[in-house]
Amino acid sequence: MDKEKRKRGENLQKLALFFSLAWKISPAYILILIANALIGGGQILANVILPKFLVDELVGQMRTRELLLYAGLIIGGNLLFAFLTNTVKRLIDVKNIYMRQSMSRAMADKIMSIEYGYLEDPYYLDLKERGVFAISNQSALENLINNAATALKSAVTLIGLMAVMFTLSWVLVLLLCAAFATTLLFNQSFRKFQLRFFEQLIPVNRRYGYYVGLTFDDKIQKDARLYGMAPMIADRITYYNADINSWFTKFNRRYGRFNGLVGIIGDLQAALAYGYVGIRVITDRLGPKIGLGSFTMYVSSAISFSTTFTQLGNSIITINQMLGYLDPFFEFMRIPDQKESGGHTVFEDDIESIEFDDVTFTYPKCEKPVLKNISFKIKGGEKISIVGLNGAGKTTLIKLICRLYKPDSGTIKINGTDIFEYDHESYMARIAAVFQDYRLFAFGIDENITCQPSGTNEGQIDELLVQVGLKGKIESQPKGVKTMLGKAYSTEGVELSGGESQKVAIARALYKNASLIILDEPTSALDPLAEADIYANFNKLVGDKTAFYISHRMSSSVFCDRILIIQDGIVADFDTHAALMAKKDSLYFKLFNSQAENYKE
Repeated sequence: MDKEKRKRGENLQKLALFFSLAWKISPAYILILIANALIGGGQILANVILPKFLVDELVGQMRTRELLLYAGLIIGGNLLFAFLTNTVKRLIDVKNIYMRQSMSRAMADKIMSIEYGYLEDPYYLDLKERGVFAISNQSALENLINNAATALKSAVTLIGLMAVMFTLSWVLVLLLCAAFATTLLFNQSFRKFQLRFFEQLIPVNRRYGYYVGLTFDDKIQKDARLYGMAPMIADRITYYNADINSWFTKFNRRYGRFNGLVGIIGDLQAALAYGYVGIRVITDRLGPKIGLGSFTMYVSSAISFSTTFTQLGNSIITINQMLGYLDPFFEFMRIPDQKESGGHTVFEDDIESIEFDDVTFTYPKCEKPVLKNISFKIKGGEKISIVGLNGAGKTTLIKLICRLYKPDSGTIKINGTDIFEYDHESYMARIAAVFQDYRLFAFGIDENITCQPSGTNEGQIDELLVQVGLKGKIESQPKGVKTMLGKAYSTEGVELSGGESQKVAIARALYKNASLIILDEPTSALDPLAEADIYANFNKLVGDKTAFYISHRMSSSVFCDRILIIQDGIVADFDTHAALMAKKDSLYFKLFNSQAENYKE
């Protein structure tokens, strides 16, 4: 019982959160829902009450004026309600689309604003996927909105109908309510089963969606053709399709039994209402006799009461079900924004020093630390190469500097201040990075560089394109720097090679004019000569700014002031190129000479 009460309390809180969010997005939407409830309830009550007077007149005095009046009121009222209903429905349909888009936008904004570490944590990745699945695949937001509107409309209608039916018999109302309550109990039981069913089905559906998505992924098409992967993918899709069908076979059997039971109870309700009202017409045993006009009113009330009560019950159950589906959405939306996790010190000065003080870091859901007791210090303006074998922790170290993760222990300081004491926005403005898994987007080339609307600082963009060696390529395009990257959304777009794409990413980092520049394997698609040229030129472009370089090609280290050697998650050495080359047993010496020998061959 306590668990059920707690669950109801949580659902009320989530519903309140949803409507507070809806009110922030569009107050008019809430007001339209209220207007729709009043109009819908008014129409049902008018169609229950007005026909009574028309029937009484037809079996009574048959006065022409009164007949025309009542008929006119019924017809005119329905026309007016139909006009109002259709008008409000159109407004609701438009607002529903707007609300769905706004809620999806809110989810997208949240994904972009939370700490990066959440997006590499399997728990929160799954939470995000389930939240998106509820919105996109289960239409949970749309169903929640529609059923909330139906529940409000049904509640208004029931109040009016109960007032009418209590004038006949409170006993009949109680009997009908008992029958409806029985239906709701069955309904609630089935909805709980349905909620559990879809929760268990989501992992299967996600795997099925993954393999179906592969068939549309242009990035795998070369491999799929070269290695004959199509039958393997098709077999996996068929397997999961059959698995999902077996799930739904069980579900539909139970759904059929549930619908049959609810139908029987509905028929009993109708028989009870017709029987009781009919008896009151022909005898006064259960109360004063009523006329045919009252008969039509009370029968219509009973039928409408039954339908409306069922709608209200179904809406409430569906609302609870949708809130269950949206649990991941609400939990994800409660994750603190990244800007809330930072301090309030504005980072305005240039970088004078960067210090790692006994820093240890472990990735979420992992037991073994990637970095262990890392300590080093560099001065502003130094160019540092970070060298190590794959998996040593080089990129992780850079992610920590970028505040994409927080250390388990220890402190990272810039200019003597813990980096998490700086205001998030001002701190990020001081850092530019090109990661090995950098991304370009289906925007104009200029927009990919500036991350601002097209036409911004075109002169500076031209200079950067010259510096990274892309000026000729871009000038050959009909739209120049405004040419869209890729042909997926524009036939006039341009497909750049891997090396050319990396140059655009480097231009983007340079455009930011940050105090700290980071290159994490950004030139892997370039040949050694082009890479050496980029690094030499980049060193000139960086000038007196602080820079970190990560590259498996040791030639980049020659340009740097010092080399930081990361081995098995610890600092193995930190010295100049010349000093490290003098240490014949060092990892750096072995790596450098190994590559040099390969190039000689």
